[in-house]
Amino acid sequence: MPFIRRTPTQLLLGALLAAFALLLSSASARASHFQVAMFEEDSGAAQNPAATLAELQRLGVGVLRYSLSWNRVAPAPRPSGFKATDPGSPGYDFSTVDRLVSDAPAYGITIDLSVTGAPPRWAEGRGQPRGGNPDWEPSAAGYGDFVRAVGARYSGHYVPPGATSPLPRVSMWELWNEPNFGGDLAPQALRNSTLPTAAPMYRALLDAGWRALASTQHAHDIVIIGNLDARGQSGRPSRGAPQGFPGYYAATKPIAFVRQLYCVGHDLRPLRGRAARLIGCPTSAAGVGGFRRTHPGLFAASGFGDHPYPLTMPPNRADTRDGDFAEFAQLPHLIAVLDGIQRTYHSGRRFAIYNNEYGYITDPPNRSQRFPSPQLAAAYINWSEYISWLSPRIASTMQFLLRDPNPVHAPEYGGFASGLIAFHGTRKPSYDAYRLPIWVAAVRRGRVLVWGCARPAHVFGNAHVDVQFAGRHGKFIRLTGVTVTNPRGYFETWVRVRRSGTLRLAWTYPGSGTVYSRTVGVTVR
Repeated sequence: MPFIRRTPTQLLLGALLAAFALLLSSASARASHFQVAMFEEDSGAAQNPAATLAELQRLGVGVLRYSLSWNRVAPAPRPSGFKATDPGSPGYDFSTVDRLVSDAPAYGITIDLSVTGAPPRWAEGRGQPRGGNPDWEPSAAGYGDFVRAVGARYSGHYVPPGATSPLPRVSMWELWNEPNFGGDLAPQALRNSTLPTAAPMYRALLDAGWRALASTQHAHDIVIIGNLDARGQSGRPSRGAPQGFPGYYAATKPIAFVRQLYCVGHDLRPLRGRAARLIGCPTSAAGVGGFRRTHPGLFAASGFGDHPYPLTMPPNRADTRDGDFAEFAQLPHLIAVLDGIQRTYHSGRRFAIYNNEYGYITDPPNRSQRFPSPQLAAAYINWSEYISWLSPRIASTMQFLLRDPNPVHAPEYGGFASGLIAFHGTRKPSYDAYRLPIWVAAVRRGRVLVWGCARPAHVFGNAHVDVQFAGRHGKFIRLTGVTVTNPRGYFETWVRVRRSGTLRLAWTYPGSGTVYSRTVGVTVR
C-alpha cells in the first residue's frame, strides 16, 4: 500500500459501521471458522527463505504471499532468441522463486504468487514522464506471456534444466497488485484527472493473465483479483497538483475503481454512450450482454482482494466518511457493491473477500502520525482477526510484515513498521498476539466468552490450550483447558471469573517450551 502522510479525521462511520455491526451479529455457526492465515514477508522470503519459512511455521502461518515482480525475473533488454512464454527461455531468472516454492511444502506453507509489475522496460508504454515510475502502461499481451511462463513453470510438471524432478505446483495466484495505485499501475488518470485509465488497463491485464493461467492447467486454482489499495484521492487541478487527483501516480478510490472496472455507474447499472466508451466499456445492449463472456476473470475468480489498512484506527472504525474507500470497517460496503455488480450482469457469484495485505504500523518507531503503541497494535491485530472470523465472507486474516524495515532508509518517519519483530531483533507485543490470538467476546454475570486461536497447532499437533487467569496481584492459574478441533486452531469457550483480573492463553510446543498470548484485562461487576 502507498504510505499516506495525513492527519486522520477519526470520525465514526455512521451508516457503514451500522451495517458492519449487523454483519458481525451473525451467529458463530456462520462465522469464517476456516479463514486462512496469510502472511507477507517478501524481503526475508527472497534473501533467506529457509529461516523465514521456519519462523513462519512456528507462528502457524498457512499461506505466504509473495510478490513475483515481472521486471525482477524477466531480462532487460531482451536477449536474442528470448521467448517470453517459455519458462526456460534464456534471460529469465526464476532462481529465487524456485527456491521458495521448493522449500515451502516442507514447512506446511502454501505459496500465493502475486504476479505483478513493474514490467521490464521493453513492456512499458510510451510517453512516460521523465522521472516517473516504471509501471507505465504495461503491455497486457506481454503480461499474458509472462503469466503463461510462470504458470507453466509452476504447473507441477516442469523440470528445470539440470534437475531430475519437477518443481512443485503453485495453486494460489493473484493477478497484479494494487492496480488502483499509481505506484503500481500508471497513469491512473489523464486529462486533468477527468479520464480514468487504470481500470481499463487492469481489465486488459486481468483478461490476459486469466487466459494464461487457464492455458497452463490452473483453471481450477485459487485466483484472486482486485488486490486494491483501500484509499484514494480525487480533486481538481491546483497549484500543488497540476494534474488533479488521482492524476498519474496517486490512487483511485477503490469503490470508484471497481465501478470503472465493471463498467457500471453509481447505481451499479451498466454505463452507456460516451461514459462507457471513455473507459473501454461496451456501448450497446449486445456488448453489455456479452460482458461476462468477454471478461471471465471478473466473474469466475475465486475471490476479490483488498488491503484494508485502517492505519491509525481500531478495526471497527475508519478514518474517513468516504463511501468509495475500502478500509477494514468498510468491507461490508465493498461486499455489497461487488454483489450488486454481479447481480447486474445476472451472475450469482459472491466473492470471498481476501484481506491480503494488512497490519498496524507502530509508534515507536514511526512517530509521523498517531499510530498505535506496540501494545495497542497487538490488541488491534487480535480484534481484527476476531471480526473477520465472524464474517462468513472474509476468507483470510493477514499480517504484513514479519520484521520492521531499517529505519535508516526512512529516518524522517521510521518506515512501514508493521512487523512483529523490531528491526534490531526484539519481538514486539504483536508477535505473541499473532501466534496465540485472544479476544474477550462477551462478559455476562461473571462468565467470560473467550475467543482464541492456537495457530501453530495445525503444524505441531498439540491441540490443547489452557485459559489462565490472574487476579490483580496474584499468579496465573488454570481456569480450563480447551481441545481445539478446528483445523485452523480457532475456538470459543466460556469461563467463570469471580473477580476482576487478567486472562491469557498458554500453549506448549511439542518437545519445547510453553508460550503465552498477550494478556487481556477483565472487569467483573
